[in-house]
Amino acid sequence: MNTEDRKKLIQKYRAGADAVIESVNGLSEASLDHRAAEGEWTPREIVHHLADSEMTSAIRLRRLLAEDSPKIDGYDEEEFARRLHYDRPIENSLAALKAARETTADILDRLTEDEWQRSGTHSELGPYSVEGWLEIYASHAHDHAEQISRAVQGAKT
Repeated sequence: MNTEDRKKLIQKYRAGADAVIESVNGLSEASLDHRAAEGEWTPREIVHHLADSEMTSAIRLRRLLAEDSPKIDGYDEEEFARRLHYDRPIENSLAALKAARETTADILDRLTEDEWQRSGTHSELGPYSVEGWLEIYASHAHDHAEQISRAVQGAKT
């Protein structure tokens, strides 16, 4: 991946929290709790998932940078949703999402070429690099913002 590609992905990563915040802005409690289909997450649950995911991913990146060949463990996001009270208000989770992304983007902006090449092993994905991490998380919040928008559209129809 070249420097320009990385810069574009970092910009996309940085904008992800705002995309999510915009997708839930002004939603009623009923809309936040609308389940588009059986087995799908509600917008509220998606926001809490994103906060948990972003805090986890921020630590993953830091471990890739600070440790030699770390083992990065996966986690059961469905179990997080069941056990971490995803029925709570979303404001603090939105703030956590935004803060995790902002502090992590500040690190990404400063990485050297050698740091971009660091890697470890993910328990579920296998080889796991800093660049691969960025490719995954640049789109993650945007993908979920679109999922929220689809769920909200379903609530209106």
